[in-house]
Amino acid sequence: MQKSKLFFLAVLVMHPPVAWGAQEDKAAMVFRITPVKPLEVLMHEALAASPPVQDKIVRAPDLVDLATLTPDFKFDIRYATTENFLSTPVYSSSHAFLEKPAAEALARASEYLKTKGYGLLIFDAYRPWFITKLFWDATPADKHQFVANPTHGSRHNRGCAVDLTLYDLKTGQQVTMPSGFDEMTPRAYSNYPDAPEEQKKARDLLRDAMQQEGFIQLPAEWWHFDYRDWNKYPVQNIRFEDIK
Repeated sequence: MQKSKLFFLAVLVMHPPVAWGAQEDKAAMVFRITPVKPLEVLMHEALAASPPVQDKIVRAPDLVDLATLTPDFKFDIRYATTENFLSTPVYSSSHAFLEKPAAEALARASEYLKTKGYGLLIFDAYRPWFITKLFWDATPADKHQFVANPTHGSRHNRGCAVDLTLYDLKTGQQVTMPSGFDEMTPRAYSNYPDAPEEQKKARDLLRDAMQQEGFIQLPAEWWHFDYRDWNKYPVQNIRFEDIK
């Protein structure tokens, strides 16, 4: 754990937060906030804290690296870069893991979308609990509906949530949606009505493909999907490099 603390504190110092804003290109837009306290302080607190006490868990964790399942998955793991709402890398590597049943369901959704000319671009999947605490503590209270409460742990912590969008298989380009990833505005809502029709159709196609494989879209975030069996898995706090 000491090595993890040194890594994360180093990247926090190297990449201080900046005021939030958005790029003009919605497909590449990065929404940013000003953390309520210095990130190096919040990271110290998150690493020192303990995940919630859990009830009996039905299934043992079995996290799968999504990159091993299909070459059609593309990855843009924003939290391993500065291109995220905190403007700082908080992941130690650019990996995306899900519990095995969820991972296999995601691969099936990808196969369906392939028949429509699209692939899946993945922003995030399993997330250690201490990162969820960092996100919650860094985010202003008026935007807490866009981040998970660490008191209960998140579905990302259980390896049963994925953040993703579509890309065009012919061009390789990300499909434009009503908002950017992690944008904390009403445009991010899954039922936001005022987007152009083409964007709403793309959002609906993504939703339908995911729902038919057992994923449920989060109302506040069109890109976020929870696998149906999330409550059968424990909240986890394991670092990516320690996943076997």
